Amino acid sequence: MSSMKAVRIHAYGSPDVLTYEDAPRPTASEGEVLIRVYATSVNPFDCAVRAGYMSAYFSYSLPLILGTDVSGIIETVGDGVTDFGPGDSVYARAGVTRDGAYAEYVVVPASDVAAKPQSLDHINSAAIPHVILTAWQALIEVADLSKGQTVLIHGAAGGVGHLAVQLAQWRGAEVIGTASVNLDFLRELGVDETIDYSTTRFEEVVSEVDVVLDLVGGDTQQRSWSVLKPGGILVSTVQPPSEEAAAAHGVRQQFVSSTPPIGKVLTEVVTMVDAGQIKPVVSTILPLQEIRKAHELIEGRHTRGKIVLRVVN
Repeated sequence: MSSMKAVRIHAYGSPDVLTYEDAPRPTASEGEVLIRVYATSVNPFDCAVRAGYMSAYFSYSLPLILGTDVSGIIETVGDGVTDFGPGDSVYARAGVTRDGAYAEYVVVPASDVAAKPQSLDHINSAAIPHVILTAWQALIEVADLSKGQTVLIHGAAGGVGHLAVQLAQWRGAEVIGTASVNLDFLRELGVDETIDYSTTRFEEVVSEVDVVLDLVGGDTQQRSWSVLKPGGILVSTVQPPSEEAAAAHGVRQQFVSSTPPIGKVLTEVVTMVDAGQIKPVVSTILPLQEIRKAHELIEGRHTRGKIVLRVVN
């Protein structure tokens, strides 16, 4: 069996468990494609898997390769795959329930793959899949955000947040965003109202919003109920909201985990990216070998946009 370089974990724990090493190169089965990874990115989900927090939800086998984003070139296709062929430049969401893209090669179901945006290189394309799918499900599929509505986005400068801002603007909504050290970044994105959560309690200056997108959880989520208008909705990607609290405030709630039709949504997003409606922001580019540093940066919780790992120079 041929091998490849990959980052694997053999046990759950701190970033120290991330090991850059030789691993078996996968092969594409029926309905799958083998992608030569040019770039991948780091998401809080990856850190949660590494720490063991997701083992209660998914049946992982160790050693495990993390990584839910990939941009690269198709190496081979499995039986039954007709939409893609060797040499195609694609991006996709990988991993989640099996070996992911912190590697030179990754196998992905063809239904989770889309042609890479023509206007972006692999580095920037790798910053998109997981976070845009999360934001899409939260704002488009669940909240059904529409023109003239107002959305409050907590953690608006992060990976999901900065693309959620752009999705909301695409839908014609007014956007209020919370951050601390990245307020200027939010203004650059065109956020209508910015709130420094380190100096201002958002519930004292915000009211009657249609949607709250909670990317933070904890006390921030609990304080968000009061800013919603009757019938509004709180959508969280990090912590299931209380059904009882929602009922008490006369609003709705939903927890999302980015499970829309992946290939279909990524294909639609390509059109938006190439039209200039969606633009990922990459704040840091590191080689795959520096994966531990990347996880430490993510867990610092002040990331602007995305951290991308370069696999092919």
